[in-house]
Amino acid sequence: MLKLINAGLGRTGTTSLQVALEKLGFGECFHMFDIVGSEERLAQWEGIVCDGKPADWKAVFDGYTSAVDGPCAVYYPQMRETFPDAKVMLTVRDAEGWYRSTHDTLYQFAVRGAANPPEAGSRQARMGRLTNALVWNGLFEGRFSDKEFAIEVYHRHNQRVIDTVGPGNLLVWDVKQGWEPLCDFLGVAPPPGEDFPHVNDTESMLKVIRGMSGKAG
Repeated sequence: MLKLINAGLGRTGTTSLQVALEKLGFGECFHMFDIVGSEERLAQWEGIVCDGKPADWKAVFDGYTSAVDGPCAVYYPQMRETFPDAKVMLTVRDAEGWYRSTHDTLYQFAVRGAANPPEAGSRQARMGRLTNALVWNGLFEGRFSDKEFAIEVYHRHNQRVIDTVGPGNLLVWDVKQGWEPLCDFLGVAPPPGEDFPHVNDTESMLKVIRGMSGKAG
């Protein structure tokens, strides 16, 4: 049963949040990586996103107590209908930094996929189909390369979350704020006596992309 849904877009500290939630003992946290690493979950989300099949959200998130990243940012309104008692977070960062990070990392996978299409039906091709439908051609309407438009979508998405989730049930949070606001929101005391985890930064993602480029070559 989900107790927390993060509606923030990717590259806003979602992976760091995942690590933090699990460190706090908040249970298993769903992330886009769970789709990448699971044939069953990939097929499940292909049906929801690409084929318009109705989602059984309790089955989709069975075994998880929180969810961040990827589809959650797009489907959080539907998820809240199934999990009305779940707290909602909105991870944010400065818009220029968000665009630059997303453009230089996640978007490059889409660019590479378009330039060198993977074998039809392969895991890579299916992930490309999913992310295109969900993000690049979905949320950003095929216009992510238009920086001004993409940032407008980013701001619009964040404002929609703020406007549709009651303030008593929403935490708008920048990863730079660290443990205290997060722990206060979740009712965890005292905050951990260790540095807040910062993982999956731009340089880490670029290393993955360079590695994939090397393998492709």
